[in-house]
Amino acid sequence: MPERDIPEQYLEGYARILAEVAATGRRLTRDELASRRALGEQAAEAGFGLRSLVIAHLAAARDAWPARGTDTADGALAAVQQAVDAFAEGYERAQRMAIRQEEAARREFIDDLLYGRSDLGRLAERAERFGLRLSHEHAVAVARGPVAYEDGDPVPRQVERALIARFGDRSILLTTKDGRLLCIAPGHQQDVLTHFAKQAHAATDGGQVAVGRPQSGPGGVVQSYEEALNALEIAERLDLDDPVLRAADLLVYPVLARDRQAMADLVHNTLGPLTGARGGAGPLLDTLTAYFDSGCVAAEAARRLSLSVRALTYRLERIHRLTGADPGDPAHRYMLQTAVIGARLLNWPETAVA
Repeated sequence: MPERDIPEQYLEGYARILAEVAATGRRLTRDELASRRALGEQAAEAGFGLRSLVIAHLAAARDAWPARGTDTADGALAAVQQAVDAFAEGYERAQRMAIRQEEAARREFIDDLLYGRSDLGRLAERAERFGLRLSHEHAVAVARGPVAYEDGDPVPRQVERALIARFGDRSILLTTKDGRLLCIAPGHQQDVLTHFAKQAHAATDGGQVAVGRPQSGPGGVVQSYEEALNALEIAERLDLDDPVLRAADLLVYPVLARDRQAMADLVHNTLGPLTGARGGAGPLLDTLTAYFDSGCVAAEAARRLSLSVRALTYRLERIHRLTGADPGDPAHRYMLQTAVIGARLLNWPETAVA
C-alpha cells in the first residue's frame, strides 16, 4: 500500500526553526518542542504512518540545510534530532492513548456481552467492530490456570499468537475475564476452540479448559460462557481432572443439581447413616467415589485408594450395613451413585444438607 503524501501542516515552522538554530547555535525552546509534540499527536490521529512522517522531516531538513561551516551543520543536526524526537514522542503518546481507549472500549464490550447489560441491538452493532456477528451461533471456551491472567500478560499473548498463526482472522475474540482466558468463536468452528484448549492447557502449565455449547443470538454468548463456567465449577467439586471439559458431556450434573432440596434429601436419607461410622462419613464416601469411578471394579478402586482389596471389600460391607444399600447390587447402585454425585456437588459432609 503506497504511503500518503504528508501535508505541510505537520511540518509547520520546522524549516524556520532549523534556520534559526543554524544561525544562532541555540537549542529548541520549550514551546518549540511542545509544538512538535502537538503536531506528532495530530498526525497520529489523522492516521499517517510514523515512517512517512520521519522521511518528510528528513526531506525538509535537507531542503533547509545550511550551506556554511561544520559547526553550523552540527547545530542543525542537533536541532533535527530534537525536533524529530519531540514529534515522535507526541506521535507515540497519541498512539498509546488510542490503544488505551480501544482497550477500554473492548473491556466495556466484553463486560456488557458476558453480563447482558446492554441493549441487544446496540450490542450487536458494537460486536461487529470486534469481528463477531451475534445473529450467528457462537461458543465460548474458558481456561483457568494456577494464577490469574490479565490482557497483555505473557500467557494470553502466547495463546493469541498461536491462534492467529493457525487460523488468522476468523472472527475470533480472545480476552481475559476474572483471571481466566476466554475464546469466543463461531459455533461451527469447533477446530478453533479445540486448538485454543490445547494451547491454553500448555501455556497455563496444565490448566483446565471448559467449552460451552454453541448458542445463537446475542444472548447465546452469555449462555455458552455460563455453561463453560459451570463445567469448571462441576469439575472442581467432583475432582474431574480432564484437561478439556465439554458442557455437552456434563449435562447430567446441572440436571441433578437443579432441584437442590430434592438432592439434599437424597444425600441425607441415603448417605446420612455414614456419619455414624468411626472416622466419619469422609473415608466411606471416598470409597464409594473410587468404586463407582473405577466402574465398580474392586481391584482398581483399591489401587486408587492405596488399599488392599480385602480392606476395600470390608468398607463396602460396612457401607451396606449402615445404609441398607449394597454398592454391588445393581438395584441399589444407581441410587447410591446419584447420592454420591449429589454429596460432591453439595460439598457434603463438610456442609450440612438437612
